[in-house]
Amino acid sequence: MRLRTLPLALACIGMGAFLAGADGKFNFTVFSLSLLTTLLLQILSNLANDYGDAVHGADHDQRKGPLRQVQSGAISKAQMKNAIILFVVLSLISGLSLLYLSGISLKVFIVFLGLGLLSIGAAILYTNGQLPYGYIGLGDLFVFLFFGLLGVIGSYYLQTLDFEWRLILPATSCGLLTVAVLNINNIRDIESDITAGKRSIPVMLGRSKANIYHALLLLGGLACAIIYVLMDFQGPKQFLFLLVLPLMLINSKAIFTKPSELLDPYLKQMAITSLLFVLTFGIGHIL
Repeated sequence: MRLRTLPLALACIGMGAFLAGADGKFNFTVFSLSLLTTLLLQILSNLANDYGDAVHGADHDQRKGPLRQVQSGAISKAQMKNAIILFVVLSLISGLSLLYLSGISLKVFIVFLGLGLLSIGAAILYTNGQLPYGYIGLGDLFVFLFFGLLGVIGSYYLQTLDFEWRLILPATSCGLLTVAVLNINNIRDIESDITAGKRSIPVMLGRSKANIYHALLLLGGLACAIIYVLMDFQGPKQFLFLLVLPLMLINSKAIFTKPSELLDPYLKQMAITSLLFVLTFGIGHIL
């Protein structure tokens, strides 16, 4: 289930909840079910990724990351398929409960149901199917859309039944920082991905340009948050999120200086940094 990646689910849903709370419209029930649904979807994606990479050969003995369960034989393909089906069902139950209890209209219910089904499809097809989108350089885009725009704005809307264009900025911050986590994973796996024919962004850019891409993701995430605050400045506490800047600098320095086989701990560090960014951003706005 790759537990170290799950803070990303809490980050995007937490951002939506903090923004709703800052507007005086926080809904605990909707927040809880949003978080549960997103966690289930992310676990589904992780299980499907384990299965798909084993089938397509991206996970093999020379790979530098953590041992994968299907590739190692610890879990059979049939068992993993059953786990994937289980989490599809759990995601549907949780998502439908969320939509029912949010009090949205039938028209909006249908729209969100469609988005939910797209989320399930995206979770599975990242590394599965005849042409998995993670193998043609589209993984970053889908992660940005689902962990950024949809995760933040969608969870905000279900709590407030409202939408404001300015929310695209903090949603973009979340999306870019989540893509940074994926980028570390893909930089670490450049060599094995080339062998397997997986064309991630770092494979297409090369290591040096992928390092620059990583720095731009972090800078973009910070810049969007700063612009959002400046658009509705009420006090210096809104800049509390800048406390995570040293963690971002540490992470970026590691990407530029360390060999790929030593990058794995910084994937977890980036996931936690993303969550801390959201917590400090949200607390600053609540205060």
